Amino acid sequence: MAEKFFDAGPADALRAGTMRCVAIGARRVLIANVEGAYYATDDRCTHEDASLSSGVLQGALVRCPLHGSRFDLRSGEALEEPAEQNLRTYAVRVEGGRLLVACPDGTQA
Repeated sequence: MAEKFFDAGPADALRAGTMRCVAIGARRVLIANVEGAYYATDDRCTHEDASLSSGVLQGALVRCPLHGSRFDLRSGEALEEPAEQNLRTYAVRVEGGRLLVACPDGTQA
């Protein structure tokens, strides 16, 4: 499956220890800056349809604001119940000061 990179905004607008949600077509993607490394996952918790970008970022872990499930942004792994399904992750690179996020074959959710 081919990946296409999409512009997700200026890298310097996402300070270390912060995260935000960006729309890439119909897909909502969470991008986080963890000590200068950028990670991207689906923004929606796999347990309920909660936006993870409204949750709490602690290091490379994000806690869902609805029921408290935690996910490792580096791998997408669900670490705490009630979520049992991992998040989809996306490659991130910085070019020309811009964050680029890879989504397979465009933006199909």
